[in-house]
This record gives sequence, structure tokens and C-alpha cells, in this order.
Amino acid sequence: MTAPVLGSLEWKPAAEVPELLAEPVRSALGDLPAYAVAIDPTLADTAAFCAEYDVPMAASANCVIVHGERAGESTYAAVMVLATHRADVNGVIRKHLGVRKISFAAQDDAVGSTGMEYGGITPIGLPTDWPVLVDEAVAQAGPVVIGSGIRGSKLLVEGADLAKLPTATVLALASPS
Repeated sequence: MTAPVLGSLEWKPAAEVPELLAEPVRSALGDLPAYAVAIDPTLADTAAFCAEYDVPMAASANCVIVHGERAGESTYAAVMVLATHRADVNGVIRKHLGVRKISFAAQDDAVGSTGMEYGGITPIGLPTDWPVLVDEAVAQAGPVVIGSGIRGSKLLVEGADLAKLPTATVLALASPS
């Protein structure tokens, strides 16, 4: 595989650098074509990462974990949106999940449920019963930078491949912010 060029980073096939992936991500990556790179963990947040490593915000996708409830039933889901977009959590996402109340998952819940570091959570390696809602702009974006499960690295994958994850659904979830 020829390493892609994006920003000022030297991407390597993720399978060659397993130490850059959280354990759930390593276990779930399988044949998904992905590249990884080590970064300064203090720059893991999207805006700081993009500024430091010359990565366009439009080539970065954020994974947010939401928690919904209805009639005592609890639902978690991952939502993938471009860094340049804002997810419609209380509208489209709440309705799609069929929940009455929805919010961003508490940090402790997100970390404990995923086995990943906050700020590095990614849709690859999430619990198998969690829906992964991929905004259509992510699915059409081409290569996007996402978390690796830890704050000290990032993954580069095709947005279309995120749409092919086992529990993924592509929806119009977001609008430009």
C-alpha cells in the first residue's frame, strides 16, 4: 500500500503500527484499509490537530457518542460528522434512534463502554450492538481523519468505508456549522 499524503504527517498502514491503536480498534480493524500516525496527544482535539498538522477541517470527521432513553430503555450510538458540520442530535438523530430523550454521553460512560480514550473514540471497535450513524457528507468525503481509540494517534480511512461498518447507517445528520 502506498501511504497517502495528507497534511504534514507520515501515514503508515495501521496494521504495521498496532501500538498506535486502542485494543478494541486493533481487534475490529480487520481488512479495513486504514493508515495511522502518531501525534502529540495534547493536540488530539480536532481544531488543534488540524492547525498543527496542516490537515483541512473538511478532511476530519468527529465521532460523538450519544445516549438516548425511552420507556426505561437505554441506547448508545456513535455519530460521525465532518469537523465542518454540526450534528442534529435533538432532531434527526433522536428520531432515527426512536428515543424520547437524547444527549451526549457522559465522558465516564463513553470511555467505560468503549474501552477507548476520550478525545480518541472512533466508530471502529465500538460495542457490536451500537448503531453507527454516518452523515452522508462523511460517506462522500473521500479520505477522512478519525480517532484511533487513543489521543496519541489518528487514523485515515475512506469515508465510504465508514459507511460499510457492520452497524452503520448513512443519513443526512448534519449541516455546515
